[in-house]
Amino acid sequence: MPDNDDLKSLVRAIPDFPKPGIMFRDITTLVRDAHGFPLAIDRMAELVGNGHTVVAGIEARGFIFGAALAQRLGLGFLMIRKKDKLPGHTIGMNYALEYGMDRIEIHADSIGTSDVVLLIDDLIATGGTAEAAVKLIRSTGATISTAAFVIDLPQLGGSQKLEVMDVSSLSLMNF
Repeated sequence: MPDNDDLKSLVRAIPDFPKPGIMFRDITTLVRDAHGFPLAIDRMAELVGNGHTVVAGIEARGFIFGAALAQRLGLGFLMIRKKDKLPGHTIGMNYALEYGMDRIEIHADSIGTSDVVLLIDDLIATGGTAEAAVKLIRSTGATISTAAFVIDLPQLGGSQKLEVMDVSSLSLMNF
């Protein structure tokens, strides 16, 4: 696997966003790059391997990478949406935010016990949303043992939360 410094150079750092002291890692510059974005998808495909039946992406930036990766792998794509965004019968999982709670949902009939799900998002930080997504996927009886991210912020501990849940956390780059 390449070191991905070429892709890392396409990620813009924005200091003090969304609040002072935060260094925001902006993937819009990577997605905008006509060479970098498809290269990131190719490298993610190489990183995650085979054996999955569906790719699940977390709203919203996980849709960008997840849908492209699903197409590259020849798999269907499952949208994990924020509360009340899906039109059909849904199931969901609540999770804690710094100040309050939030909820993610999927259509109740979107995956089942025969599915092996690959979870995708652009970035893992504290891991709260990814942890909720794993619990939601497992509540359907589907299997999930791999999650992949473009960026990992390892000092925030999200990847370790997934590892404790027996989910391998893979990423193209760390900041």
